[in-house]
Amino acid sequence: MVLASRAARREGTSSGALASLFRVTLLFFGLWDVQTQTVTNTKPTYIWQTGPWGRCMGSECGPGGSQSRAVWCAHSEGWTTLHTNCLQSERPSNQQSCFRVCDWHKELYDWQLGAWNQCMPVSMRNVGMPRPMVCSRGEEGIQTREVGCVHKADGVSAEDAICEYFEPKPRLEQACLIPCPRDCVVSEFSPWTSCSKSCGMGLQNRIRSVLAPPLFGGSACLNLTEFRTCQPGPCKGQESFYSLRVGPWGPCTISPVRQIREARELKAERKAKQDRQSRQDRQGKRRKNKKKKELKENKGERVRERVKEKGKVRDPETRELIKKKRTRNRQNRQGLKFWDLQVGFQTREVTCVHRSGSPAALSLCNQQTLPVTYQACVIPKDCELSDWSDWSDCSKECYDLNGRKGRYTRTRQVQQFPVGGGAVCPELEESEPCLPHGEGIPPCAVYNWRTTEWSDCRVDVLLSQQDRRRSNQTGLCGGGVQTREVYCIQVPSETSSNLSSLKNKDASRPVDSDLCLGVPPNTTQLCHIPCPMECEVSSWSAWGLCTFENCQDQSTKKGFKLRKRKIMNEPTGGTGNCPHLTEAIPCEEPNCYDWLLVKLEECVPDNDKVCGPGTQNPQVQCVNSDGKYVDRQLCRDAILPMPVLCEVPCPKDCVLSPWTTWSLCSNSCSGKNTEGKQTRARSIMAYNAGEGGGQCPNSSALQEVRNCNDHPCTVYHWQTGPWGQCIEDTSVPPANSSLSRSGAGVGTNEEFCSVGMQTRKVICVRVNVGQVPPKKCPESLRPETVRPCLLPCKRDCIITPYSDWTPCPSSCQTGGAIIKKQSRKRIIVQLPANGGQDCPEVLFQEKECDASSFCPGYRWKTHKWRRCQLVPWTIRQDTPGAQEICGPGLQTRAVSCKKLDGGPVDVSACLKFAGPMPQLTQYCQLPCQNDCQLTNWSKFSSCAADCVGVRTRKRMLVGKSKKREQCKNTQMYPLSETQYCPCNKYNAQPVGNWSDCILPEGGRVEGLLGMKVQGDIKECGQGYRYQAMVCYDQDNRLVETSRCNSHGYIEEACIIPCPSDCKLSEWSNWSRCSKSCGSGVKVRSKWLREKPYNGGRPCPKLDHVNQVYEVVPCLSDCSQYVWVAEPWSVWKVSSVDLKENCGEGVQTRKVRCMQNTVDGPSDPVEDYLCDPEEMPLGARERKLPCPEDCVLTDWGPWSLCPLPCNANSTRQRTVSPIRQPGEGKQCPPTTEKEQCTMNTNCFHYSYNITDWSTCQLSERAVCGVGFKTRMLDCVRSDGKSVDLKFCEELGLDKKWQMNASCVVECPVNCQLSDWSSWSECSHACGLAGKLWRRRTVIQASQGDGRPCSSQLEQWKPCPVKPCYSWRYSAWSPCMSEGAQCGEGLRFRNVSCFVTDGSGKDQGSMVDEELCGDLEQAVDGDKQIILQESCTVPCPGECYLMDWTAWSPCQLSCISGNDLGFGSVQVRSRAVVAQEPENLLQCPEQEWEARPCTEGQCYEYKWMTGAWKGSSRQVWCQRSDGLNVTGGCPLTSEPVADRSCDPACDKPRSYCTEAGICGCEEGYTEVMTSDGVLDQCTVIPVLEIPTAGDSKADVKTIRALNPTQTTANLPGHSGRTWFLQPFGPDGKLKTWVYGVAAGAFVLLVFIVSMTYLACKKPKKPQRRQMNNRLKPLTLAYDGDADM
Repeated sequence: MVLASRAARREGTSSGALASLFRVTLLFFGLWDVQTQTVTNTKPTYIWQTGPWGRCMGSECGPGGSQSRAVWCAHSEGWTTLHTNCLQSERPSNQQSCFRVCDWHKELYDWQLGAWNQCMPVSMRNVGMPRPMVCSRGEEGIQTREVGCVHKADGVSAEDAICEYFEPKPRLEQACLIPCPRDCVVSEFSPWTSCSKSCGMGLQNRIRSVLAPPLFGGSACLNLTEFRTCQPGPCKGQESFYSLRVGPWGPCTISPVRQIREARELKAERKAKQDRQSRQDRQGKRRKNKKKKELKENKGERVRERVKEKGKVRDPETRELIKKKRTRNRQNRQGLKFWDLQVGFQTREVTCVHRSGSPAALSLCNQQTLPVTYQACVIPKDCELSDWSDWSDCSKECYDLNGRKGRYTRTRQVQQFPVGGGAVCPELEESEPCLPHGEGIPPCAVYNWRTTEWSDCRVDVLLSQQDRRRSNQTGLCGGGVQTREVYCIQVPSETSSNLSSLKNKDASRPVDSDLCLGVPPNTTQLCHIPCPMECEVSSWSAWGLCTFENCQDQSTKKGFKLRKRKIMNEPTGGTGNCPHLTEAIPCEEPNCYDWLLVKLEECVPDNDKVCGPGTQNPQVQCVNSDGKYVDRQLCRDAILPMPVLCEVPCPKDCVLSPWTTWSLCSNSCSGKNTEGKQTRARSIMAYNAGEGGGQCPNSSALQEVRNCNDHPCTVYHWQTGPWGQCIEDTSVPPANSSLSRSGAGVGTNEEFCSVGMQTRKVICVRVNVGQVPPKKCPESLRPETVRPCLLPCKRDCIITPYSDWTPCPSSCQTGGAIIKKQSRKRIIVQLPANGGQDCPEVLFQEKECDASSFCPGYRWKTHKWRRCQLVPWTIRQDTPGAQEICGPGLQTRAVSCKKLDGGPVDVSACLKFAGPMPQLTQYCQLPCQNDCQLTNWSKFSSCAADCVGVRTRKRMLVGKSKKREQCKNTQMYPLSETQYCPCNKYNAQPVGNWSDCILPEGGRVEGLLGMKVQGDIKECGQGYRYQAMVCYDQDNRLVETSRCNSHGYIEEACIIPCPSDCKLSEWSNWSRCSKSCGSGVKVRSKWLREKPYNGGRPCPKLDHVNQVYEVVPCLSDCSQYVWVAEPWSVWKVSSVDLKENCGEGVQTRKVRCMQNTVDGPSDPVEDYLCDPEEMPLGARERKLPCPEDCVLTDWGPWSLCPLPCNANSTRQRTVSPIRQPGEGKQCPPTTEKEQCTMNTNCFHYSYNITDWSTCQLSERAVCGVGFKTRMLDCVRSDGKSVDLKFCEELGLDKKWQMNASCVVECPVNCQLSDWSSWSECSHACGLAGKLWRRRTVIQASQGDGRPCSSQLEQWKPCPVKPCYSWRYSAWSPCMSEGAQCGEGLRFRNVSCFVTDGSGKDQGSMVDEELCGDLEQAVDGDKQIILQESCTVPCPGECYLMDWTAWSPCQLSCISGNDLGFGSVQVRSRAVVAQEPENLLQCPEQEWEARPCTEGQCYEYKWMTGAWKGSSRQVWCQRSDGLNVTGGCPLTSEPVADRSCDPACDKPRSYCTEAGICGCEEGYTEVMTSDGVLDQCTVIPVLEIPTAGDSKADVKTIRALNPTQTTANLPGHSGRTWFLQPFGPDGKLKTWVYGVAAGAFVLLVFIVSMTYLACKKPKKPQRRQMNNRLKPLTLAYDGDADM
């Protein structure tokens, strides 16, 4: 207490002093801060600032470099100032030394990555972040690691900048997930075992196993064992308390005699070694030889001593033979030096134990014979290895930085193999990647892809051209496909810079395609064949004048009339393919120039009179033979047209209309039976007066006829044949360099080397007759017959050299009966053309392989067993019955490694390639004097036939056993065994499904309809499908199919249906343009002839009537159809003045729509083709002028309204007088005007552009480049299309492009590769084996091309082979030899089993001979273990059971999603106890886990049973239905027990799940005011009678016994309803509220109906007429069900 108080006082004193000191400090810092602020405000602060370090510079690589940075002085506010303002003493350095990194440092330095540290929660790093209370998925965390740059050779740290020069620094942190803790999950308990004792007090056990280990800090596993006592009954006799127990075998030791001998040898060897060491300086060069000599002498002495002892009696020849044999055996035992097998012995302890576990005297264990306590063994020795050899040279002998790396390797040898359970040998070889270094290392060979030339472009036929009967396959054009071959070559080093060039046409030797690493070039590409442009010509012009053939030479009188036509386009191949363009007709009196009558002038009366006869002067123009105007002087020799007589009518004369124009000529030429005629007509416009006027002519004078086209019908023209072949013209010297002409085809550039000549035939032809003499045709128009041409260069075939021969398959492979062949090939790079050198026919060669001498391989060779070595007699001499020269022992043997051809090889080769080493030791038995020795059983003799006779096997007595009588007892020691020959019956039956339908191989055939289909391989037709056959013996065991005389298959013909493409008709003719004037559309169509099936080419999109349309815009000439009106008829006067012959009358004429041509209107057409607005009048009412009345012409056309249209503007038309009026009379007005009105007689005009047409191709083109067009239309302001001349006259701007190129996607058929060769069988044996072959898509289908077949792989069954395998039998019970408990052995056998490989067949045991070809391995483990040590528990001992089987592989999942922590499986060992007193001595239970693959997710959830009283069962269940303990979250565990407070003590009450009292079924709760159950009252029962009730017509409500249901009451078979308005908690149930609501709604409805029934109705109002019902309109939508 005193010390405490003193300390407190001290503490108080010190705290007060500290407080004072703190105040003083605060005051000082406050004053200092004020002072500092004052200084700061008066004087600015300057500081040094630095930039980043620059790049390390230097002349040499390594640490001698230097780097610099910028240093400047800046104000504290950030602006730069002079250096003098900053303290020079504090100036940072602007240079420092550095490590200059070079490229070769990449091989020396690298990042060293440390291991990731433990995942730490984020909440621990971020202060204040709360941790989640309930873990659902896991907690986010962060883990770190150390990363540094190190020197690769010694691991010394270096600057990070060195490694950062080559790659960025790896990240130091990463996110991680801390998973939720997973508790240990155990299974349910097994049933209780039987009592451990048959009498007295014992134990029963029940055990369970671990299903999932605890993970991530979860709860540990519960006890796996539960115990309970049992007492079957009292023991009648004295109970045994002691048991004889054997212990484990002790270590293997050498016998004392051998130890002494080995010690002497070791001492002698040490002494010899010391002597050799002392003589080392003097005999250095002889040291090794002397060592070998001494070893040989020592060994030789020992051998000679043994020979002397054993061979004293033998003669020299025998000794020599023995010596040679031993030498040979020593040479064969090559591997003997690797293992020093020393046979020793081991012992074990035999004790007597009490059932409590305490030891007792051996005499207390009553047993006649004690177990053997010794046995022979091999002294264990660990594996000993030599030192590592030096690293080998790099396996890669060339330099390639980007290629595969080579390997350094080093090895070590085995100097002592492990024996007797010693430590096994580690790896004997290790390697590291490397790249060769040094000078003179050649670069690695470079391989690259090469390609052949593209093949010719191939165009697939149109859908309408697939029938050879319907279409010609030649001449297709447009888009297509071309192919080429791709191969791999080794690129020469000097040309490696130009790898892909093919211009030099160098053809290198093909090599294996696997050597080329890059992506191979495409083998197919789209191409285009230009479509031939057909020659288009215009219509014939009119026949010209009769002219000389040559106007320069008019000496001949021969003349011709010509008509011509023009070429409208540029055809393919020039104009030579066009038809003739000129036709000629011989004529007389030719003239080169003539006068053309343009028009006649007005009629001028003679003698200057006003009326009467006169003349009309012609207006003429001089024209040449082509109709073109020329100088008038050229027509000086032509006859000038004469003036024409005419008459101007006087007032009383008859007035005739002007002549109409001459009609078209009735014939194009004149002959004997045909003559061309033209007509014209006029009509009477006014009759003459009765007296003094000129008379009107008769009707015949109103028409005139004249001859026309009077030339004969003999038309001639020149006809040309096709141009012939281009022949070399020897008169022209050859060109020094090749000529090039591009454009011969798309993507072509053909070279020409010389000039040649072409000729053709030209003849004169008379139309419709044939060839005539050339003089009939105009010589000046004769086409040329010879023209120059270009000859293409010759192109020779270019072919690669042969590739190397393919390697022969190994003769060690299965199927040795197959003839092995090797092949080589060469590839055509360029095909010959234009007469070049042809390619060789042989491109592929094949030859048989040479027979291999032997197969490389290794095998173990075992040597003879040595003599059986016994345990030393000093050890076993005290054993009862032991004899010195017989008993159990151990023998050893040597093992060596051989090649398959018998040659010796190092043991390491067999360790690597020949499987496990054979057994080196085995237990043996030296027979004692009285033992019978027999040989092993021989094999059974063979049977002549199945089910006939017997077979035997034998053995013999050996040595002295032949003379012993007890050994001759054949019942005890039988020397032969006989058994009946097996009766084998075999049954064949099919198994598995039918294979795919497989076509015969080797058939490259044409496809259907002339097409090559899908990779040019036959795809359809008759094939075969296969089903495997299986053979069983009489025991239903699988055997080879040959036993059933079957080749393993059932073969059945099948059909692969051929693909049929969509077939369409040809295009129909184009329809007429939808508009006769302006732009419209024209249509053509195809219709479906046949739908595609079996994978044929699909149809284009069809309409509802299975047609496909093509619509293109068209432009109709507005003048192609014109109205033609005949002359007016004679007047029909309605009111006639008989004297004057005048008055009101009617004139009619015929108006027809005719097609307009160059020569004028020709044929009549339908009236709708002409414009109805422009149709002339067919009848008119008019007053017929009387004599002396003014006679006027018809009104002329209206003048045009000025544009733009304006209401103030007008238009007019005029007439002219034909006959002047008489005296006192005047002519009516000759001009008529009207106002211009928009869209009535005045119009605006504008261009209208149509939409683009579809892409148009040539007639024979399938796809590719085409063109699309659109039309320009002139549209009037009222929307009517008119002739383009209206817009052209206004000079409107045309700014649109009318044509554009376009592309139609080519219908590329799918191209598949050839089928690969058949694969190896998918299963080496069994029923499920399949052979596969596959193909790949080389070119996917495009457009309307044939789609790819869905079958890219095919299979057929393998021949069924039985699956033979080695299997272990079950372990035998653990047997402790000669004792009741302790260490023992258990055994098992390995046997040959046969299965069908399905996994469902358990298999059957068969003769071991059938597994003779198999390596002895069980489930892949070659180490066969047939015995193992075990422990037999002593009575009363508590022990661990065997390990359980590994649990199913389990993932860590949340809601079925893997968390990514891998899979785990577990096994466990439970504890079993036999005595209650020994429970404290029980060992701990064990479990172990291991990672696994292909785990599955399990979910755990709580399950509950039905309540039974106040409790129910609650358990955890796994998602696979297994009941477990653990795994379910404890926070959500359902309640298993419930109790009510106060207790439910009322009759018929119980405690509900909600924890309140309720009533049993049939009773309702009556609650007190404070909500406590008062009593349970019976519910009234409403019984609904059924048909079987005898009182079905009476409805009763009666109280029944609530404890007895209605169904169980006598005489009641109806259904019972319990109306219980209150729930167990005393609240109204939901249905009560529903009934109340329904009753309320029903009440409202009744009140409403009563009100409406009693309400006074209103008067009906009259319905308005305009409110009548509208008619119902039905719209038909095309549905057939309407």
